[in-house]
Amino acid sequence: MGCMRLSTERDRNDDHAVAVLHAAFDAGITFFDTADAYCWDASERGHNERLIARALNSWTGNRSGIVIATKGGLTRPAGNWIPDGRGRHLVAACTASREALGLTRLPLYQLHAPDPRTPIATSVRALDSLKRDGLIDAIGLCNVTVGQIEQAAEITEIASVQVELSLWCDDSLMNGVAEYCFAHGIRLIAHRPLGGATRQSRVTRDPVLTNIAERHGATAFEVALAWLTDLSPLVLPIPGPTRPEHARSIARVREIALTDEDRALLDVRFPAAQAVRFRDGVNQERPAEEAGREVLLIMGIPGAGKSTVAAGLVEQGYARLNRDQGGGSLAALLPEIERLKDSGASRIVLDNTYVSRKSRASVIRAAWQCGFPIRCLSLETNLEEAQVNAVTRMISRYGRLLEPTELKPAAKKDPGVFAPSVQFRFQRELEPPHPSEGFSRIDVQPFDRHWESTFTNRALIVWLDGVVLRSKSGKRVPGSVDDLDADLIRARAEILRRYQSDGWILSGLSWQPEIAEKTSTVPDVDAMFARMRDLLDVPVDTEYCPHGAGPPTCWCRKPIPGLGVVLIQRHRLNPRQCVYVGTGVQDPGFARRLGFQYREADEFFASTGNHTRSSASSGK
Repeated sequence: MGCMRLSTERDRNDDHAVAVLHAAFDAGITFFDTADAYCWDASERGHNERLIARALNSWTGNRSGIVIATKGGLTRPAGNWIPDGRGRHLVAACTASREALGLTRLPLYQLHAPDPRTPIATSVRALDSLKRDGLIDAIGLCNVTVGQIEQAAEITEIASVQVELSLWCDDSLMNGVAEYCFAHGIRLIAHRPLGGATRQSRVTRDPVLTNIAERHGATAFEVALAWLTDLSPLVLPIPGPTRPEHARSIARVREIALTDEDRALLDVRFPAAQAVRFRDGVNQERPAEEAGREVLLIMGIPGAGKSTVAAGLVEQGYARLNRDQGGGSLAALLPEIERLKDSGASRIVLDNTYVSRKSRASVIRAAWQCGFPIRCLSLETNLEEAQVNAVTRMISRYGRLLEPTELKPAAKKDPGVFAPSVQFRFQRELEPPHPSEGFSRIDVQPFDRHWESTFTNRALIVWLDGVVLRSKSGKRVPGSVDDLDADLIRARAEILRRYQSDGWILSGLSWQPEIAEKTSTVPDVDAMFARMRDLLDVPVDTEYCPHGAGPPTCWCRKPIPGLGVVLIQRHRLNPRQCVYVGTGVQDPGFARRLGFQYREADEFFASTGNHTRSSASSGK
């Protein structure tokens, strides 16, 4: 039984919750899942654990067989769910959980969720230290990938893995987590096994579930849980009842033995279980490699260069399946594999964003069912290069960088357009391909950038803020033409003129969030740049980001490389022949993304005379 809802529902009642727990104890339920974060907010952390302790202390039955599994690693500031996987937090949380439950040793202590800010190895080592100190018996992980389980298993023994799993949520069956747990004898705890409290009405409306339930003298809910326990003896569903009668219903699930007829009906209606049986039964009979016959799956984060690679393969005779071209969903592409096979195609390439094991599993299965071996080509394009690719593609299609408000509407028609956050998300979710998925071979291809041969020009690109543009009144940047520090601009002019006379294109970049904050306007900023050019007495092509601070929503704010790509495309620059002059922690990374040589502003503008001319001439 999962106990979360007894503490997180807005209409909760502690006395009623204890009655639910007593009904579960009386019915023979012995495993109870809780967490220190099951409460309304941080002010009452441990509410659910204290509730269970109260129910146990007031129950007159035999407690020796009851197992309480709790979790740490999530906090509840203002009612939000925020991961904290730091070792010191987990040690403190374990101490608090033991006190709340009234236990000197916890039977199972689970990492509630991986913390993106903390390496999972750090969190697992903290749990391992708790086990070595005798404070916990076993370690569990929640909401993890196969790669994270493998990483944790190298540090310590993992007793359980908890993930969402139900008739309507097959992620863990398709992404290899269930398969890994079954193969390694790890208990698989299934939370939300009925699809969640707000969606349970579909259980009672489903004709397959209700018909099977009638034959077994059970409820549709009990059949849905029996489907889970039938997958493997290692599966432990933890529904979250909030009524005594529902707690008693859970205990009846163990009495239901599904028949082959039941499984066949359920497999048609809910094919997720076939993923497990498919791998168990067919994996040993995967299609053999055959020259000139394969399905090739190209994977990588958005902007990794998949389309370019696929286009080259099409020239070699591959048939291409891609959602960007055909529209629709990824699932809709799968029947096309069989159609292409029937039409005589022997080599097929799919180049969508298959960063997760789940997304790849359905393609592998479809290929096998058509008798094709399937090979994986993994593009190891780092985030910086992928950002440049995404911006280059956007400019080639639209002639400019799209505004944040334009990105989402454009993405509905053009999947190749997306916000920067999309790449960050996919990078976090990336699961490297593994032979156990069923690939005949996995090839890894590093990224190698090639600009067009006509891109031969060189430019000196200067970050203007604080380097050329300075406010006389002490603002971040000049607030008006009159606020410009003309003396600084004139001091920079000589070196810029020398570069310009040696044939360099001069460009300047800036950040103007005051436009978004409505303390400045586009005409104000344009007038300021015009005055700067007058004082320099040299042509300088300027670009700036007008968007506010915070998480990046645009492609033009440093260190995201949008403005640099704009300049490369506009002036047909050879980045390796360009020099970027900046200041601050973001500038070296910005230059690196674009392939520019980087110079610190103070050092650069301190160069004078022959040294300046020599540097300009050599491009160094």
